[in-house]
Amino acid sequence: MSNVHLIDHPLVQHKLTLMRRKDASTNSFRRLLNELAMLMAYEVTRDVGMQEIDIETPLESMKAKVIDGKKLVFVSILRAGQGDGRSGGHCS
Repeated sequence: MSNVHLIDHPLVQHKLTLMRRKDASTNSFRRLLNELAMLMAYEVTRDVGMQEIDIETPLESMKAKVIDGKKLVFVSILRAGQGDGRSGGHCS
């Protein structure tokens, strides 16, 4: 499972705690879920490959780094207890 990342960052844990609260509104749950997704993406891309390209800035030419062109897929797997319908994924 080398492609699985366990994220125990304090900000992630904080957002999860706020999401799990019984009194969390649907709007706050969705907002926290979006914030959590951004934090998780930031954390798991820490070691992603980079390459240098030539660019033109308003002042001069320079070499700058970009992500190495690989296609990335992010899948958040939340515990079953968190999927209480407030995330917007309703089935009929």
